Amino acid sequence: MITNLSEKHSLVSNWIAELRDVSIQTDRMRFRKNIERIGEVIAYEISKTLPWEEREVTTPLGIAKEKMLTQQPVLATILRAGMPLHNGMLHYFDKADNAFIAAYRKHHRDGSFEISLEYLSCPSLENRTLILCDPMLATGASLVKTIEYLRREGTFNSLHIACVIACTEGLEFLKRHEPTAHIWCGAIDEELTAKGYIVPGLGDAGDLAYGEKSQS
Repeated sequence: MITNLSEKHSLVSNWIAELRDVSIQTDRMRFRKNIERIGEVIAYEISKTLPWEEREVTTPLGIAKEKMLTQQPVLATILRAGMPLHNGMLHYFDKADNAFIAAYRKHHRDGSFEISLEYLSCPSLENRTLILCDPMLATGASLVKTIEYLRREGTFNSLHIACVIACTEGLEFLKRHEPTAHIWCGAIDEELTAKGYIVPGLGDAGDLAYGEKSQS
């Protein structure tokens, strides 16, 4: 299932516009904050789908019955670009366990690339809800490989993928490999370049959030 938060006008589409705008996105703090805001909205929407139970809460004046999550999810993010989105979700799932993955495109001289995974810090995922954050869903290859990597930590019972901008090609690739995943997008773009970049997209989310990295 795919949920595109820009299908209906809301503040999300305003934040997406600022993230794309070359005259605004150079403000790194504002760029990170807008991604965090989108993470908060996605976290709220995901929370509606999670299992809950009714519990009694003691107030100064009596007993209230409230709906509470039966279990906290695990929030996972791909370093470094995913951190603002992860932080936004952590504002709402503030009791969640967390996982961190280092994944990047290892480019070759012929222009091709492969996905390299070099680090994983993760709790047990057995029978947990996993929410994986990655701001740009381009080819989908890094996400699929990351999910395969995470399965070493247990069999999770449900998978949510949160991204700011997704490409239709990447969405189709991801659906073929993870047909039961629920994908949450701030916006969906149609075009993907030969080098695997989303158009119109917004550029390199990691560089815009934290500064350009060395190409060495």
